[in-house]
Amino acid sequence: MRQDRNRQPVADWCVSPNAMRLNRLMRMSRRDALLGGLGFAVAGGLSGAHAQTAQPNTSAGADQSGEVTSFMAVSQRLTDRDTLDANIGTALYMGIVHANPDRKDKIQALRALMDSSKAATAADLAHAAEKADPALKDVIHEILTGWYRGVADNKVVVYRSALMFDITKDAVYPKTYATGGPFYWTTKPPEVERPTGHPALSASPFVIEPT
Repeated sequence: MRQDRNRQPVADWCVSPNAMRLNRLMRMSRRDALLGGLGFAVAGGLSGAHAQTAQPNTSAGADQSGEVTSFMAVSQRLTDRDTLDANIGTALYMGIVHANPDRKDKIQALRALMDSSKAATAADLAHAAEKADPALKDVIHEILTGWYRGVADNKVVVYRSALMFDITKDAVYPKTYATGGPFYWTTKPPEVERPTGHPALSASPFVIEPT
């Protein structure tokens, strides 16, 4: 094929700019389709070989299910709630354990303590836990931080469904959401009774997080 003008085929530069772009796109599309098909074929072969050699670890899945069940039971007691979202709980548990692998045993210890002490409230469990092992206080903090702030392993697991928004949903809306209608913030918020309870855990160092 005769070439000229920067060694391009005559068919490319003797036509309109739109036609030139279309020709290039067509050539790229054919090339991408060929490469894509080759990639799928290679990936299919590798996945097939992996499926033949890999064996599912069913015992690990069963163990993890039991661990999440214990985490949910402890979480319900620490939040004094009858129900919590299991999907959120699973994600929070995975994040907490990923950040500190020793938390797996600590959470099981909390579950055993909860069952043996028959703690009826979050305060009862918190008192018993800190008395039995002061290190359990940090675990309780991480569990409650996960549920109320929606954060675990320094990552946001859930935002709008975090419990900190649930307890104030009658007066305060999550950031970036304004479901109360125009100028809802100009109305007087409902009265809130002053708390009369006492901390269940001993004081912890005050940490200012970066914003």
